[in-house]
Amino acid sequence: MSHPTSKTASTPAAHPPFSIQTSARIARLPPYLFARINKMKHEKRMSNIDIIDLGMGNPTDPTPDVIVDKLAEASRDPRNHRYSVSNGIVGLRREIAKKYKAKFGVDLDPEEEVCVTIGSKEGLSHMCLALLGPGDTAVVPDPAFPAHLYAPAMAGANVIRVPLGNDQAFLDNIERTIAGLYPTPKLVIFNYPHNPTSMTIEPKFWDRAIELCRRHNVMIVSDFAYGEVNFSRYRAPSFLAAQGSKDLGVEFSTMSKSFNMAGWRVGFCCGNREMVKALATIKGYYDYGHFAPIWIASVIAMREASETPTEMSKIYEKRRDVVCRGLDKLGWTYDRPHAGMFVWARVSDAHLKGQSTLDFCLRMLDDAEVALSPGRAFGELGEGFVRIALVENEQRLKQAMNNLQTALNPRKSKAKRPAAS
Repeated sequence: MSHPTSKTASTPAAHPPFSIQTSARIARLPPYLFARINKMKHEKRMSNIDIIDLGMGNPTDPTPDVIVDKLAEASRDPRNHRYSVSNGIVGLRREIAKKYKAKFGVDLDPEEEVCVTIGSKEGLSHMCLALLGPGDTAVVPDPAFPAHLYAPAMAGANVIRVPLGNDQAFLDNIERTIAGLYPTPKLVIFNYPHNPTSMTIEPKFWDRAIELCRRHNVMIVSDFAYGEVNFSRYRAPSFLAAQGSKDLGVEFSTMSKSFNMAGWRVGFCCGNREMVKALATIKGYYDYGHFAPIWIASVIAMREASETPTEMSKIYEKRRDVVCRGLDKLGWTYDRPHAGMFVWARVSDAHLKGQSTLDFCLRMLDDAEVALSPGRAFGELGEGFVRIALVENEQRLKQAMNNLQTALNPRKSKAKRPAAS
């Protein structure tokens, strides 16, 4: 008896290789130069090698107990287990407004001029989506924190880099850049105290920047993430404290550095109500806000741990001095920071040996077991420099600087060792 031929028995036709199509915005992102360092750092730690990590601005100090205790308490309340609100609970927005009034003399409407973000990086990225699109342009100083470059790029905008500065010549350069472009750039991103260089400004800088941007109808975004980490008598000026600031700009800040809450991801955007509204609108489509107990604990941080930023500033200042003494021994050049949590140093030619700073940092992972950030990761003008994060305690920082000295100046290090008894 004959049987019909089964169709499933035949050999299926070969399919062409499947191709994943990513968006054009991925191709627009600058190369992530930290990837090789992070991979090598991970491999060494997996081999039980103690790497002293001064590459990332990731505080190792603990969050104050009063904040942690409030988080634990609020986490046990089932009412806080539901979705929150994308722009932040009203209690926290009010506390942020009070903080700006007490610290900077700035009046803010917590309903329309304050938006809580999941860290300042998330907020700035979503603000760029709210303000920029294809054909738009943002002006960003070089070197820069990478998010200042890739947030506009992911929004589809062009990024024009201007050599970093903090004086009238810098602002004149920005004005020439704006005047020479058509259509006119939509915004300028400023960042003081600066990451990675720790460059600072005086209050009059903001007056001149606002006057310039008002004349050209350009918005300002101020990244003030390190605004509360100040050394000696220096006090970083808030953009919002300058007259006319709320007419054309916003300021982002965070609790990550000043309260040792980096992993908590609590930031906020304050200023021009139309820009804040645009950010809140975008966030409303992207998220339901943060875990409410984190925001509740942040209220307690501002109320009951308000001295923490001052205390941490004193700690970072001592760490700065340890690193600067080590850099003096190495013969590297730097500007002594007045604020922030980084030291930006030019590596001597004798130590670079013709290498890029990326390759130099990889070499220091091997030879000194110290992780540094290559300046090129922050822009073309960062080549030749490294960023040193003041995130470890003084003893670990001393060890890191000694390790670098031993790796780079082995003869001098051996000469200083005491003779064996």
